[in-house]
Amino acid sequence: MIDCAQTVRQLWEYLDDLVGEPDRELIEDHLSRCLRCCGELEFVAELKRFLARSRHDNVPDDVLGRLRQTLEELGR
Repeated sequence: MIDCAQTVRQLWEYLDDLVGEPDRELIEDHLSRCLRCCGELEFVAELKRFLARSRHDNVPDDVLGRLRQTLEELGR
């Protein structure tokens, strides 16, 4: 079993299908019973969609700053 911190650290790789099968099973098992991490997964997925749509747009500096801060907080 893995905890919330371990799960959240791997969400980007999980969504990009970059985790191995054993880790994928652990993450999916954790997500199946943890509402908090499911919320984090939804946030990361939406953020990835936003970044994909915005990659050619000029993102305001204040938005980039808040995004960086959020990503740093998620990484802790």
